[in-house]
Amino acid sequence: MNNFQLTRAATIADAVRAGGESQTSQQGAQVRFIAGGTTLLDLMKLDVENPGLLVDINRLPLGQIEPQGDGGIKIGALTRNSDVAQHPAVKRDYSVLSQALLSGASPQLRNMATTGGNLLQRTRCIYFRDTAYPCNKRKPGSGCAAIGGYNRMLAILGTSEHCIASNPSDQNVALVALEATIDVHGTKGQRVVPIHDFFLVPGSTPERENVLEPGDLITHVRLPKLPENTQSYYLKLRDRAAYEFALVSAAVVITQQGGRIRRARVALGGVGTKPWRSPEAESALEGRAAGEDVFRSAARDALTGARPASGNGFKVELAQRCLMRTLKLATQNT
Repeated sequence: MNNFQLTRAATIADAVRAGGESQTSQQGAQVRFIAGGTTLLDLMKLDVENPGLLVDINRLPLGQIEPQGDGGIKIGALTRNSDVAQHPAVKRDYSVLSQALLSGASPQLRNMATTGGNLLQRTRCIYFRDTAYPCNKRKPGSGCAAIGGYNRMLAILGTSEHCIASNPSDQNVALVALEATIDVHGTKGQRVVPIHDFFLVPGSTPERENVLEPGDLITHVRLPKLPENTQSYYLKLRDRAAYEFALVSAAVVITQQGGRIRRARVALGGVGTKPWRSPEAESALEGRAAGEDVFRSAARDALTGARPASGNGFKVELAQRCLMRTLKLATQNT
């Protein structure tokens, strides 16, 4: 790990000011915000991230979950994953998020990891994390070793000739299905970013994973009130039962009325270069009665654009089966 300076921000404005002084180096931003540090410190030890300045934001008042006047909730960016997962309002109204968080990492990591940090979680692609190999995400223009290498865990949706790295987060798959919005404070002021606009596919610039600019600080995540008669569920398939990233996962939010699915939101994890929402699956579900044939059709539609690499073609069928099972679990008790 290289030498770095550490400062503590007393206010959001202080943090934004420090972050805005960032200059991009060959291997990441010169200034990085740090909260739980569960990913950033690992990447610094691996020489993947080399910030010259860390801005500790743990003193900022961003660790609460609050009800909103419209019936939704606001989650502070510094709220720990374990606190979100066990919060009564989240468990009652947004069970898909609680399930997703509890399926990730370990209790110790969930006690440290934050909502904002999870939004920015970097890929687990082995070539991104090993500086001995070329990686366009880590060093633009160097190539993608994963395309012709070991890619069993990597993406089949949203890939490009420059990158096939998958997004590793469980939380973010649920947030996509819940249509969360993200509050951002930056050097140009405040803005609200819908989560479907927040993440970027790699295209020809895989080093750019989201819409944040230097100095931008995530302060809150907002979840809207869900319609009545809505059920949600998160299912994660992995090689072992705990402390493992998803091979595939699915988050669904389903509203039924009069024996039919009135509203459907579907997102997939483990298969996309970003948390992958499927409007195709949603269209296949809405207006139809819940049932195996409808679920199978929606699952096929969700994977229509899949482009497997040499070692992950099995994910197409596995993701379809995962989504079908998740839809069944979400609708059977409504």
